[in-house]
Amino acid sequence: MAYDDNNIFAKILRGEIPNTTVLETDQVLCFEDINPMAPVHVLVIPKGKYVDWSDMAANGSPEEVMALFQACSNVAEIKGLDEGGYRVLSNKGVDARQEVPHLHLHVVGGRDLKRMLPPDIKG
Repeated sequence: MAYDDNNIFAKILRGEIPNTTVLETDQVLCFEDINPMAPVHVLVIPKGKYVDWSDMAANGSPEEVMALFQACSNVAEIKGLDEGGYRVLSNKGVDARQEVPHLHLHVVGGRDLKRMLPPDIKG
């Protein structure tokens, strides 16, 4: 999957599409998901043009990677998820159902999130 300068997150970063910002730094933008899967569902995206984790691992700076992880923790604190817990998810590629070719993490919580996969699922 190649980076597409016209993907929805690139447009949000350029200010072409509005968002409900939770946190913004020099390196990341965190905003409410428009189709939340839990009471709290925030997207955390780097401001750099990275398609996925592999791209960022190969081409991102240590500061950018750290900023992404720190932003997830900060979002959880802002949203009051520390006590009950939360999940951080990222999809990479077709099989994981990555829909937007811009690295993004989902910080979700606010209720019991159940198991990620049923125990009877086999590869």
